[in-house]
Amino acid sequence: MTEALLEVNDIQKYYGDAHVLRNINFDIQPGEFVALVGQSGGGKSTLLRLIAGLEHATSGSIKQDGTEINRLNAHSRVMFQDDRLLPWLTVSENLTFGATHSKEQKEHVAKLLARVELTDFADAYPNSLSGGQRQRVALARALMANPQLLLLDEPLGALDALTRRKMQDLIMDLWQERKMTTILVTHDVNEAVRLANRIFVVRDHQIAWAGSNDLPYPRTDQAIAPLANTILNEIITEG
Repeated sequence: MTEALLEVNDIQKYYGDAHVLRNINFDIQPGEFVALVGQSGGGKSTLLRLIAGLEHATSGSIKQDGTEINRLNAHSRVMFQDDRLLPWLTVSENLTFGATHSKEQKEHVAKLLARVELTDFADAYPNSLSGGQRQRVALARALMANPQLLLLDEPLGALDALTRRKMQDLIMDLWQERKMTTILVTHDVNEAVRLANRIFVVRDHQIAWAGSNDLPYPRTDQAIAPLANTILNEIITEG
């Protein structure tokens, strides 16, 4: 079996007296697409922040490529629900902020913008873009460093249904092209089943259910319905 890219071992997380993550254990293999689903407040986004090194666990360990994450995880990138673009910078400048402006980097930006269908918006400012366009910029920015691990924290939650579906298709296409290990936090069970090849249900601040998803891509609404219903029942089950 391939050596795990990410190892999460007995993670506990408290905020004061609140026990927000309990006994979290799992491994993720290189190239997997894993979705974390569950009700609000269950600890999904907190877990993602621990993996990104934005917060630290109360106890337990998280290792990437065998190295414990105890600071900002330089080998991961996070895409949030809000695009977090800098409004005073153009689209291309948002992608290159804080980096050197070499010829190679300019070519990399051009390729990424072409891939997310925003070539014509390279010199536009964020306030002139639609919500879907801003999220495509945010996705391109997350991919600039070719991260080992892409962390998606409800990135499509604020989009309308049609734009959301198009973004799901784009994320899936990019994952299949790059085979980058990806973890998605979402409240949308259908989205999780449409995209991920492994799904964890976070309930009562722990992983209450985990299962593989071997449905062939692309996944139709009809094809995903049985597994989506199973997962939804796991989410609403009383602990």
